[in-house]
Amino acid sequence: MAAPIEPAPGPSPEEGTPARPSWGPATGVGSLPGTDPVEALRVVTGELPDFAHLPELPGRGAGADLVGRSAALLVDLAVELTPAGWRLVPRAGIDQRRAEELLARDLDALHDVAEGYTGPFKVQAAGPWTLAAGLERTRGDRAVVDPGARRDLAQSLTEGLAAHVAAVTARVPGAQVVVQLDEPSLPAVLVGALPTASGFGKLPAVEAAVVEQELAAVVGALPGPVVVHCCADRAPLELFRSAGADAVSFDLGLVQDLDALGTAVEAGTHLFPGVVPGADAPLPAPKATASRLRAWWRELGFPADRLHEAVTLTPSCGLAGATPGHARAAMTHVREAARYLLPE
Repeated sequence: MAAPIEPAPGPSPEEGTPARPSWGPATGVGSLPGTDPVEALRVVTGELPDFAHLPELPGRGAGADLVGRSAALLVDLAVELTPAGWRLVPRAGIDQRRAEELLARDLDALHDVAEGYTGPFKVQAAGPWTLAAGLERTRGDRAVVDPGARRDLAQSLTEGLAAHVAAVTARVPGAQVVVQLDEPSLPAVLVGALPTASGFGKLPAVEAAVVEQELAAVVGALPGPVVVHCCADRAPLELFRSAGADAVSFDLGLVQDLDALGTAVEAGTHLFPGVVPGADAPLPAPKATASRLRAWWRELGFPADRLHEAVTLTPSCGLAGATPGHARAAMTHVREAARYLLPE
């Protein structure tokens, strides 16, 4: 794990091991407002030409949300939508087919808009803990409380994500695909803050060692670099790093544990700091954001000339709740702020 990503030790590309991609200077978290995947991809590839991503459009409804979209990737597992949310079921039905169709449309749009794209390209899905927290078992509570269900989900998700990466690569041969695992529910898993299915109680906390071990199994089995993202308060960045993430993505305004970030940098883990709001709000000048990042970097205690290689700037969280104007402005902002980090 190095920043920027460099070829892994071992055989050269000529001997069959492809070089790993460099991180781009700025990218998006994943979600955007709107319902048109073609237009969303045009905006992303236009505003973030050095590190684009496959947009998520939750505004399209059920099946385009984080859990439903990720469930569409599952192999040999089925889900359906209930009034309480998504649930594991014995056979796939109309809800899962809709989620799969939405994902297929996104891949069609990718071929139409970005076939000639080259460079790092990011895809996103719920991480194993957030997916298990968001899916109910056929009988009982959330899958997160059942080690067997978690194992099955994690293996199915890993297999589905590998196929998804292959599908993206087939449509955009020049893309060097990076997988982002979204884990917004993981802080609640660790402290026992997830509500039960009835809503009248809380599920027990899961030990950090168990969380790390099961996350590491997924991270280690995925093709290419893996980013673990959490823009919630108390994001366990050290756990993500220890689980083998090549990069960690977080809201810069919420992170107080500078020691964890310092350890990550020293270990070669790349950082994706979220620097502008995901919802509509006034934006500072890009140069001011760059100055804020330099001050933060000095507080971490690292040489100034390493900053631009160690970070990829993003909005603080997904942009699905923003207006289209703010979403575009946020992407423009992180791209321009990243330019001010380059050595003079």
